[in-house]
Amino acid sequence: MPPPPQIDNATARRIFLAHHGLATAPAGPASGAALHDQIDALGFVQIDSVNTVARAHDMILWSRRPAYRPAALDTALARDRAVFEHWTHDAAILPIGFFPYWRLRFARDAARLTPRWRAWQGEGFEAQFEAVLRRIADHGECTSGELASGEARGKTGWWDWHPSKTALEYLWRTGALSVVRRDGFRKVYDLTERVIPQVLRETTPTEAETIDWACNAALDRLGFANAAEIADFWALVTRDEARAWCAAACAAGSIIAVEVAANDGTLRAAFARPGTLVKPPPEPPARLRLLSPFDPALRDRKRAERLFGFHYRIEIYVPEPQRRYGYYVFPVLEGARLIGRIDVKAQRETGTLALRAFWPEPSVTMTKARHARLDAELGRLARFAGCDRITRAADWLRFD
Repeated sequence: MPPPPQIDNATARRIFLAHHGLATAPAGPASGAALHDQIDALGFVQIDSVNTVARAHDMILWSRRPAYRPAALDTALARDRAVFEHWTHDAAILPIGFFPYWRLRFARDAARLTPRWRAWQGEGFEAQFEAVLRRIADHGECTSGELASGEARGKTGWWDWHPSKTALEYLWRTGALSVVRRDGFRKVYDLTERVIPQVLRETTPTEAETIDWACNAALDRLGFANAAEIADFWALVTRDEARAWCAAACAAGSIIAVEVAANDGTLRAAFARPGTLVKPPPEPPARLRLLSPFDPALRDRKRAERLFGFHYRIEIYVPEPQRRYGYYVFPVLEGARLIGRIDVKAQRETGTLALRAFWPEPSVTMTKARHARLDAELGRLARFAGCDRITRAADWLRFD
């Protein structure tokens, strides 16, 4: 048997970026159907509350569609019902058409969370479910705070959720409730039957159909991947299920085995569609882009490090004296390379985008052209963040 075809590192990076919407210049409309299509192409957009410049989901979409503004996503979720919020590896916005496949997630979360949350909250924690559902059925959508009257309020984090908050989250995770919108960053819940269109609620794919969809959809959005990466993309199926799917898909000829070269030249086994290597992937534009730490291209930190030789870890939870870079630094993409990380913050009270530090990678020289590209991207970012001026720390350019 001949060896599997190899994908060299430069080609692998271009394939990877093309499948993550980063191989062409940011452009195009960013609301309505165009916004839905962008989210569908990515598969999901992770939600995060940190807002040093913009929240993760907003920055992910803006980095691909500069016309994007956060109100468009709010409209897609709350009015158009074009997307819904649920869980992948974390809270995320997903195309509404994916909802039927999340039934498997609901069932598996119920089986997984019930014993864990019972141990956490104590026997009988489910007693709140009926009352919460009745309250929402009779009085309409609500936030956790609106149900908390008279209940002990936690002060130190999720483990101190009041009983109704626990019930809301459990009922959301297992499908009885849906997030109708967010007020600020607070979830507003309603009965799923009043949020998700009837045709989708009545569509019930089997477990086998869901596994097949999840694996196909993950590979199509990754470009190439091994079974673990396919399973981890949605966190919807197990790695054993993904391995079995890969074996069957290979036998059927719908995918092929390949070897992908890492940045250091080592080869890693993966799978791809047969046509992946037929047409050369596009060369990404040379412009700089500041990416969210939760960008889909960086969600799998180990994979990004293998492909780009770029070691990135978010330091939010690292004590300040131990941070190497900063609380929330943004990876910087130039063409098909990750060339550094930047510490920048929108100071909205003064309309200022403050550049505090930029660390180029060791192999990157800060030429005049690169300085100009950085200036252009900072200008675009300032406008997106609602800032009308940019300041720089005296020692903003730093080298490890």
